[in-house]
Amino acid sequence: MHPEITQTTSTRWVPAARGAGDDGFGIDPGQAVAVIREVQPDLIFLASPNNPTGTALPLAAIEEVYAAAPGLVVIDEAYAEFSRDPSRTALDLLPGRERLVVTRTMSKAFAMAGTRLGYLAASPEVISGLRIVRMPYHLSAVTQAVAREALRHTDELLATVCDLCRERDALVEWLRGRGLSAADSDANFVLFGTFADRHAVWQGLLDRGVLIREVGPPAWLRVSVGTPEEMAAFRTALDEVLRNE
Repeated sequence: MHPEITQTTSTRWVPAARGAGDDGFGIDPGQAVAVIREVQPDLIFLASPNNPTGTALPLAAIEEVYAAAPGLVVIDEAYAEFSRDPSRTALDLLPGRERLVVTRTMSKAFAMAGTRLGYLAASPEVISGLRIVRMPYHLSAVTQAVAREALRHTDELLATVCDLCRERDALVEWLRGRGLSAADSDANFVLFGTFADRHAVWQGLLDRGVLIREVGPPAWLRVSVGTPEEMAAFRTALDEVLRNE
């Protein structure tokens, strides 16, 4: 969506590649700082965890990017509740960093995608600026009432997060046990591969009643973590597809 938004706002979007870590899905702070110094962006977006790899950023990397940035740095933490280390959040970096913004959503861990509600934490000055430029009536009274009610029942709504995380970690190990690569995930999905013809694998799963995402780097696929019954169906279907390759 970022390139689409920049077209609407007559601004320029500059993508920067990932390439750090054992799987190549992390962000190298040195490379990021070099791009920042060259482009001098007014606004920087970092996704942690990232979609579709599920990769979370070390706080030290965010700190280095922030130190080099001339403008706002926005950390998208849409999947933060699924992190293997819940204490690793950019919210802890907010004090003393007036240009840092951390965004969250109720679409993922709260399972309220239909509510279309996101929120953020930032310095009072940034919040005041956003209140000036926000669209009128951008958040209905019904949405606000639903969100408030959800927050009153946070424990119940987030009760399945731990179960999903356990299922996710078990899935990573199972995929690796099948000789596949699986990225360490801090989200509610797993990126796995690699396949000479990923579309054929995707189609083979679909033919067996299992729908996953054909997204991400070439040769990789992304599977969302569901109920134990859904994951059992995925494992059975994938085993059949791999045997027929």
